[in-house]
Amino acid sequence: MKENKLAELSMEFSVDIIDLVKFLKSKHESIISNQIGRSGTSIGANIREANYAQGKKDFISKLEIALKEASETGYWLELLLKTNYIDEVLYKKLSSKCTSLRVMLIASCRTAKENL
Repeated sequence: MKENKLAELSMEFSVDIIDLVKFLKSKHESIISNQIGRSGTSIGANIREANYAQGKKDFISKLEIALKEASETGYWLELLLKTNYIDEVLYKKLSSKCTSLRVMLIASCRTAKENL
């Protein structure tokens, strides 16, 4: 059940990130938009890959990569706020989803390690 919620939230977040990238590119911002586009959508891709892991260790590794990508995405979101590319309302919305993903990934990794 938790894995489905994680997959759903990561897909929703990826869509939000793609919308953000479109917005940033319309403002002619390409450096951060490329970075956040990669890291933000990679979260869900790694979660999806984890479903087809070659064992528990590979499963954990994929989730840990997703966690790292979520952490990186949080950094880019903060940088976009501090450089005034996004307002505080959008930042809080996206940052909250990103934090939820990190919390869920940490819990999933912890559980998987305990069951190893």
